[in-house]
Formats: sequence, C-alpha cells, structure tokens
Amino acid sequence: MRIRNSMIALGLLATLALAGCSSTTSETTEVTRVETSKIFTDSYGQVSDAGYALPAIPINRVDKKFHRQIVDYSTSEKSGTIIVNTRERFLYYILPGGKAVRYGIGVGKQGFSWEGEAYVAWKQAWPMWHPPKEMAERKPDIARYVEKGMGPGLSNPLGARAMYLFNEKGQDTLFRLHGTPEWASIGTAASSGCIRLMNQDVMDLYNRVRPGRSSKVIVIQ
Repeated sequence: MRIRNSMIALGLLATLALAGCSSTTSETTEVTRVETSKIFTDSYGQVSDAGYALPAIPINRVDKKFHRQIVDYSTSEKSGTIIVNTRERFLYYILPGGKAVRYGIGVGKQGFSWEGEAYVAWKQAWPMWHPPKEMAERKPDIARYVEKGMGPGLSNPLGARAMYLFNEKGQDTLFRLHGTPEWASIGTAASSGCIRLMNQDVMDLYNRVRPGRSSKVIVIQ
C-alpha cells in the first residue's frame, strides 16, 4: 500500500509539473503574440522626466504608420541593430524572431541626407546642443551656440535624448539620433541631416540602445 501511495504521489507531481510547463508555455506565447502586434498609440501623453514636463503629442494628427509599433522585419542583422530607411521615414530597432520596433522619423533635407554605417558611441539624456560650424554659417543666429552650446530644455533641437554616431575609425560623424519638439516634422525631410524622432519615441529607443561598437547603425536610402 505504501508503495502504491508513493507511486500515486509521484504521478500527481508529474501531472502538476506538466501542467506547470503547459501554463508557462501558454503565457509566454500570449505575451509574444501581444508584443509582436502592438501599436503604441497610447504612449504619447505628457511625460515628467528629470524635472521637465514634456507635453503630450496630438498623436491623432500624426499618420498612424508613424506611430511606434512592433512589425515583422526580415534581416540578417543581429538583434540590437538600428536600421534607418530615410526614403520610407522609418527607423527599425531589430528584435529577435524576425521582428523590429518601428519608429517614424524626420530626415535630412535634400542635399543634407546621408547613408552608410556607424555605431552609437555614447548617448545623453537632455543633451547640450552644439550646432556644427557649417550650420552656423547658413544660420548666423545660432552661431553663439557653436562653442558654448544651448542648454537642455523643451526647445532644445536635440529634444529629450540624443545618441551620437561615430564611424568605424572612431570619429564623430556629427550625425545624431535625437528627439525633437517638432512632432509635425515626423515623416518629412526637415532636418540638417540628423535623424529625429518624437520625444516619447526617442526615450523608448534610448532605453534599448547600449552604446559601443556593437550598437550598429545602418542608414539606407
């Protein structure tokens, strides 16, 4: 009888273990299904961050294709790679399993657009803005910021976050992935070459990116 009871107990434990595996698998599948089909339209409300109050974006006035969302994306590039398609006005952050987080972007004006490979050397929350001398020559009113820079704030052209792109030789390309208070410029060619995202989106991307040579950025046209 004691042996029989032990066998029954072992059987119950095995059944519970199998049930536990089934439950975990089901929950994981559900999470994956939801995450891979989600559009983050509800993520553009007012944000308090480091003492700044980012205003809500009237996201209903932005074409829905430019709302942050998880999409199917086939590539041989590894997870964590950033692919910028300037023609489509999308930035893709590659995820495992043939997926990517897709963000709407604003790109460089004709004559200031660029393409190639780089990496995120470093990143900064609420960055200073130092316009390049070439920009100051075109816009004398910003010349005073070349050396001393413009302090962080809601009107800073780099927005809430900036990621600094360097080439394979370790040299600053002077191009950035950055936020912008000008949400209406998303989907257009409006910048001087840098890639701009809505502030709420650049904060999300910033949290995903780990600076270093492995943080590959590919810009295609």
